Amino acid sequence: MTSDMTFGTTFGTTGSLAVVSGGTRGIGLALSLRLAHLGHRVAALYRGDHQAAREAAALGAGRIETHQVDMTRPDEVRAVSERLLAEHGAPEVLVNNAGINRDRPFLELSDEDWDQVLATNLSGPFHLTRALAPAMVAAGRGAIVNVGATTGIRPRANGVNYCASKAGLLHFTRCLALELAPTIRVNSLVPGFTDTPEVVERYGLEDPVRRAEVLGQIPLRSLGTVEDIADALEFLVGRPGRYVTGQQLIIDGGNFMG
Repeated sequence: MTSDMTFGTTFGTTGSLAVVSGGTRGIGLALSLRLAHLGHRVAALYRGDHQAAREAAALGAGRIETHQVDMTRPDEVRAVSERLLAEHGAPEVLVNNAGINRDRPFLELSDEDWDQVLATNLSGPFHLTRALAPAMVAAGRGAIVNVGATTGIRPRANGVNYCASKAGLLHFTRCLALELAPTIRVNSLVPGFTDTPEVVERYGLEDPVRRAEVLGQIPLRSLGTVEDIADALEFLVGRPGRYVTGQQLIIDGGNFMG
């Protein structure tokens, strides 16, 4: 079992709680910082990068507290959820962002490749939401945002495990939107090519030729930024999105028009 390592100062008494899984790096960090900027007390969950967790807590200036948890282990998810509820009450916002990919041709996928990706990307949101949603319903308010991927809508080669997990997450979102209404709104936030180190490395975008190929597929001819994704989250969890539930908001410069 992963030990629970926490960084950041103890939360004050003002501001509602927001929980972000995978909330200390890349898009997840931008989402945590935006929620902190909006006045939330943010519990950013992370798997193992302690340095990133320390940096996230520092950037949060007292509004971000990080908690180490392995999202593939239901007992750890339940334990951190119980701790947050006991210390801070029901979250107003839950963002299921944690995800991994292990890309290989289908015929080369191992049992572990399949199990770990599904356990993190689909079962993780199930366990975290199941642990926190009852308190949110009892509190009479809340918004849940599941961070998806366009490959959950449009398939690609060498990623059947990742695509299947994200497709499942989109339908998980719709089912929750039905069952948790009218108290809790549940939506999917779907980033396209976003300028993060992970995306640049994964798609070889440090190569100018490859980058030009990718940009040529995007009508707006640019990669998204993490701030673009944070802007979309702000809409979904804030007053402007108060009449939106069960939807998928795609932020990709027009690359996918489904």
